Amino acid sequence: MRPRSNIKLNPEDLAKATDLTLDYYNRYAEDFWEGTRNHDVSQNIAAMLQYIQGERPFTILDFGCGPGRDLKAFAELGHLVAGLEGAAHLAAMARAYSGCKVWQQDFLKLDLPDNYFDGVFANASLFHVPSQELPRVLLELCMSKAGWRVVQLKPARPQSGRLERWTLWRVS
Repeated sequence: MRPRSNIKLNPEDLAKATDLTLDYYNRYAEDFWEGTRNHDVSQNIAAMLQYIQGERPFTILDFGCGPGRDLKAFAELGHLVAGLEGAAHLAAMARAYSGCKVWQQDFLKLDLPDNYFDGVFANASLFHVPSQELPRVLLELCMSKAGWRVVQLKPARPQSGRLERWTLWRVS
């Protein structure tokens, strides 16, 4: 196993990585939708909702909402939900499928309201944020009212044998 590199990407390299990722998702948006539309993520949603305190409905941000599957699930549960998606094609699909507000934004250049969301749902999306930028992006996402986060992190290389894991943050 090779050691992890400590090379820091410059802004041009970060932009190039973002462009390549968004190009891929825009090009294969329909295939991505077909491959993920029937995934049951109800346990992921329940795992987050159980820790949010306060009166329902909750105001939720679905970070990396893709074509809108989870947006629609939150809305059907009666919550106020907005999506954030980097890929233009997926953002348009999410708006059409879920009927929810969806912001198209670069994950590295977030423009979110402070103290607005009760929780942020980031299901298998933060692995698109380069590791050197992840602490900053997580801090930006921590500007919710309650400070709760549920994130599903998947290994970059499935053959590594590492399992998916859940991380729950509470930021006071």
